[in-house]
Amino acid sequence: MSSRITALTDPVHGPNSRRLAWLASDADSVPLGTAFLRLFNSPGQEHLTELNLAVHPAERRRHVGSQLLDTAVAAARADARRCVIAQADAGSPGDHFLPAHGFRKVLTLRFSRLPLADVDTTALARIIERAHPGYRLTSWNKTVPDHLAETFAASRRAMDDMPMDDTDYGTVTWDVDRVRAAAKAVEQRGDHLHTVAAVDTSDGSIAGFTELVVPGDGRGDGQHYGTGVLPEHRGHGLGRWMKAESIRHAHQHHPDLGGLLTDTADSNTHMRQINDSLGYTPTHTTHQYQLDL
Repeated sequence: MSSRITALTDPVHGPNSRRLAWLASDADSVPLGTAFLRLFNSPGQEHLTELNLAVHPAERRRHVGSQLLDTAVAAARADARRCVIAQADAGSPGDHFLPAHGFRKVLTLRFSRLPLADVDTTALARIIERAHPGYRLTSWNKTVPDHLAETFAASRRAMDDMPMDDTDYGTVTWDVDRVRAAAKAVEQRGDHLHTVAAVDTSDGSIAGFTELVVPGDGRGDGQHYGTGVLPEHRGHGLGRWMKAESIRHAHQHHPDLGGLLTDTADSNTHMRQINDSLGYTPTHTTHQYQLDL
């Protein structure tokens, strides 16, 4: 069966990427599937694209996915891209489709959830109140305050050596403008961004941070966006300390929130241990695949 592939106009363009979109339909114009290809344009990531492909379950094994994939890959090649990455739940149809079409598995991600109703607030308080000599916690909502903007942008390099296994993800360079743009994007879609940071009391610089995004209505689940500690400040328990304070904030300020979600590379044993110690329980696993062009 041959599908008609139609390029769509996609309005979802950000400061660091643009997105192409296609619709697959049959002879009667009935939609069969879609493909979205994000092309990153930040310095250090101009080689990278990210694919999100979906086919209606009733239309699978009829080459709809293959046609959409061929179209997206051709667009990536035409834009001189080096690789396409895609993600699929372990054991899902996509988990079989991608390797069958030349993708190789490069990363395994473990997803976990902390039900806020089950949080032991007494144990959490003990973690937060434990002294961390040479450091203090600070936090803010939305965009970083001006007096911390430069050091917060500098602290983002804490994520540079985050385990990504074999993924050719490139490098991300953060400056104050990018930090503010990321926070603005969360605000514009109506969600709440809360950041907890550990500050080096010797010079007032940020040693690490953790970010949490809560849905605008305060319901459902919040999502941890990233937790990082600069290499020179590791080994002091800052990651667990900051994340515990983030949990406490969510528990106190968002009473209707169901839980907190996080995802961690399976190879990132340190962060997995932090999550386990704070009560997060695994929910599912996904595999990230890469097609080298």
